Amino acid sequence: MNEFASQTYPVLPLRDIVVFPHMIVPLFVGREKSVRALEAVMESDSPILLAAQKDASVDEPDEDGIYRTGVLANVLQLLKLPDGTVKVLVEGQERVQITDFVPNEDHFEASAIVLAESRGDEATLTALVRTVAEEFERYVKVRKNIPEEVVTAVAEAKEPGKLADLAAGHMGIDLDKKQELLDTLDVAARLEKVYSMMQGEMSVLQVEKKIKSRVKTQMEKTQREYYLNE
Repeated sequence: MNEFASQTYPVLPLRDIVVFPHMIVPLFVGREKSVRALEAVMESDSPILLAAQKDASVDEPDEDGIYRTGVLANVLQLLKLPDGTVKVLVEGQERVQITDFVPNEDHFEASAIVLAESRGDEATLTALVRTVAEEFERYVKVRKNIPEEVVTAVAEAKEPGKLADLAAGHMGIDLDKKQELLDTLDVAARLEKVYSMMQGEMSVLQVEKKIKSRVKTQMEKTQREYYLNE
């Protein structure tokens, strides 16, 4: 599955977010161990390993509470805020698999191997790239809160794995579904899952839109009747 030797990295457990390769995302970090992990990375000018925790409500997760598939990321910017928290801008690089956690009093640290993707059938990939890109355009119109730069990045992404990851990272799906996409090393399979999950969420969003419209219409009707009765 991999072609790379294991290396050791500081680990930053994430709440409520899965970072994918190619994503640039700001994170607000307040836990002491996490801040120390970032400080270690800044001192050594090395990447940090980002891995989602399984239960976001746990303030101090243990090793079993952290997903084993994560992403190596470069720290682009770090700003210490007056309240002691740290705002950090990270860019996801490569999928990695945590093999072992390394004893460290200051912060989480783990040995990990870089994971290699498999592409699958090229004709299928070409069709999936076009299908997912077109569906994401429709998805953006329904969801409406996706930044313009993300829309542009997805539209310009020609490499299948990059397209799948950019779309996955900005979908409003549950964390466990995003983690499933991060775990999927077969690019064609990942694109198919992204497409399926996008369609599922669009169906829910469209139903929500109809309900809100119906409620609004009913409220306006009730108000009109009230004023007429007055």
